[in-house]
Amino acid sequence: MKTVKELSTEEKLRLICGKDFWHTVDLDGKIPSVKMSDGPSGLRVVVSREESGKEESSPAVAYPAIHMLANSWEPNAAKKMGECLGDDALERNVDLLLAPGVNIKRYPLNGRNFEYFSEDPYLAGTMAKSYIEGVQSRGVGVCLKHFCANNSEYDRLHQTSDVDERTLREIYYVPFEIACKAKPVSVMCSYNRINGTYAAEYKKGFDVLRKEFGFDGAIFSDWFAVRDRAKSAKAGLDLEMPFHEGNYQKLCKDYAEGKLSEEELDACAQRVLDLAYRLKDMSEGKKPVTTEPQRLQAAKEILAESVVLLKNDGALPLRNGQKLSLCGVFAKAWPNLLRGGGSACVRWTEEKFDIASALEKRGFCVDYESAFAANEVFSWQNARTAVLNAGRGDVNIVCVGTGDGIEYEGGDRQSLRLPAVQEQAILDTAAQNPNTVVVLFSGGAVDVSAWIDHVKAVVFAGFTGEGGDEVVADVLTGKINPSGKLSETFPLSIEDVPAANTYKHAGVTRYQDGLDVGYRYYDTYGVPVAFPFGHGLSYAFFAYGGLKIEQGKDFVKVCFEVENTSSVSGKEIAQVYVRECAPFVYRPFKELKGFGKKAIGAGKKEKFCIELPMRAFAHWSAATDRWEVTEGDYEILVGSSSSDIRLRAKVTLPAYQI
Repeated sequence: MKTVKELSTEEKLRLICGKDFWHTVDLDGKIPSVKMSDGPSGLRVVVSREESGKEESSPAVAYPAIHMLANSWEPNAAKKMGECLGDDALERNVDLLLAPGVNIKRYPLNGRNFEYFSEDPYLAGTMAKSYIEGVQSRGVGVCLKHFCANNSEYDRLHQTSDVDERTLREIYYVPFEIACKAKPVSVMCSYNRINGTYAAEYKKGFDVLRKEFGFDGAIFSDWFAVRDRAKSAKAGLDLEMPFHEGNYQKLCKDYAEGKLSEEELDACAQRVLDLAYRLKDMSEGKKPVTTEPQRLQAAKEILAESVVLLKNDGALPLRNGQKLSLCGVFAKAWPNLLRGGGSACVRWTEEKFDIASALEKRGFCVDYESAFAANEVFSWQNARTAVLNAGRGDVNIVCVGTGDGIEYEGGDRQSLRLPAVQEQAILDTAAQNPNTVVVLFSGGAVDVSAWIDHVKAVVFAGFTGEGGDEVVADVLTGKINPSGKLSETFPLSIEDVPAANTYKHAGVTRYQDGLDVGYRYYDTYGVPVAFPFGHGLSYAFFAYGGLKIEQGKDFVKVCFEVENTSSVSGKEIAQVYVRECAPFVYRPFKELKGFGKKAIGAGKKEKFCIELPMRAFAHWSAATDRWEVTEGDYEILVGSSSSDIRLRAKVTLPAYQI
């Protein structure tokens, strides 16, 4: 095993710059090279075709996108997905997965939200931690990204996120802090600036990662995010990716002129060396545990935990013998309609998605019409046939959504609403059949206000991954009792989102919303929403009771019971929020601090016990630069969603410093 002291200056300078687009240098075989791949929800291994000379992605299992995984609120599902991705990587000789992304969903129009977990930092960090544990248990490393305050794709290469320290600490750092408990081997910086400093040169943040969060790996640049290699190395950015000849030559010149010290160079080079050997040791003797068919099955099982029933006025589940009218190109979709664009884009192993066939296999008579072209304002398909079919069916199902033409890396969505032709298809068919169900395939929140009152049920299937047609059919027919809940708020309109109304101009985005992100804002100021954070219906019904609070020296344990009062088995996600009753500093009305998901049989009860550490009650003190619990009363709120609180209790806590 080489150390930095055994390398020449030239080798060290070369080591901290990538070899090419996907590899680190091996110094002519002296050290291991690291092979990387994109793919938070499926590997995007790029290969070159000899016959054409063109590069393309090789097929890989497509799992539900991260936004859907988050809707499962099931860390075990995140771990399972990580394990499967680790096996995919082992089969393709990939050492390091460039995932997961834990950036907060501050702005619903962010074109990359489908790659991120949540608007809530605790949920995002908790799910990411399990995902990382799953991947790295297979001997494959991860690269946690994008550090930090990268919450919009608008002018992402230059714009600065101007955000105060307390907001950074309580909202934007927390997912990274929690995820770092899983010991990711690397972290990737973002493109944007943070308070005027490019993320690749963000020494203050890198120090927080290493000195406070316990991160002991290498820090990468995002691809082409480095402006000045010497400056970024001085800040603690270990590896520039990919190789950039101009940056490398300037680095050599700057080092010769003393702009980067030997000590600073050695620190970066040693961490890159450590990464290469660490990954080699991790993968030693490791082989895939699962087969590709097993991973395809896992993709469906994860989606089954994640589909969200947003509305149901009795239309679902479908009943045997009902005649179905089905319309919308998303019902028989190409994968590009069921995924986002950019580095997270996965080439499916099979380009098959057909809800009509899946429903027919389950014994239903289905009349299908595509009705509209995806993402077009004007419909060139036979919308009239869809309307006629709707009037003849017992239940009308409309499949709508976005896809990689609307949601993609490098640009933000232009509207929170669906394309006009899709809204029209919902309204026109629902006018003929009030028993209309909408299945929504999008990478995040959608403005449903134009049509929500005209339909009986809404199923949020998101970006499903492979086998999603089978899962959606099982949810519609009741074989799967939906148990997902929203990891982000669906606002009534984009105008209701505080981030949409803050200062944004010529490279500067001011985070004037501060702590008021997502439900924290809507609940604090009483702003109505279409569907709240944590919302999700079931074919079962659940009653909460028996709340008991146990206070320890440095924890509060919250125990309660949930009873399934229906005749069907189901799963319930119980959520624990905390509210400071009389704060000395501004606090949002309530904040998520714990959750649990359990299967509960018909007529059965399950006990939930969720332990809250003192950190759950703390705020970041800008006066003392530490976490502090203010002496006083705190309310524990237990609910089925952020707006559906079932149980309440108060605790009195002493002052506490963390």
